[in-house]
Amino acid sequence: MQSKPENLYEYAVVRFVPKVEREEFINVGLIMMCKRRRWIRTAIVADFARVKAFAPALAISEHMLRKHLDAFESMASGHVSAGDMSGWPVEERFRWLTAVRSACIQTSRPHPGMSADLDADFDRLFAELVL
Repeated sequence: MQSKPENLYEYAVVRFVPKVEREEFINVGLIMMCKRRRWIRTAIVADFARVKAFAPALAISEHMLRKHLDAFESMASGHVSAGDMSGWPVEERFRWLTAVRSACIQTSRPHPGMSADLDADFDRLFAELVL
């Protein structure tokens, strides 16, 4: 019996950075991509109470934070609301979203891995790094 083929993937942790100049962050999601499979997945946990506990003097409303995180998810998934980006290949969307930037929604540096089951590895990484 043959084993499932391994797939090279990359992932990055999605972070909320309340004050960019302080470089402190809280993990709020995960994005993972496999170019060979043309597969991309993201999940976000918008637990505003947890965010407020981390940054009590937060100047952004829950509604605005959710809008930023929803936009990130739309771009990652290629939803039509992402505009021109919706037609980009998964690896280009992943690269754009994980590029270093000075903004309140950032990602860690991308990390590689090998997987026979992308969804199972996504779920494991999400539980370990975000939840």
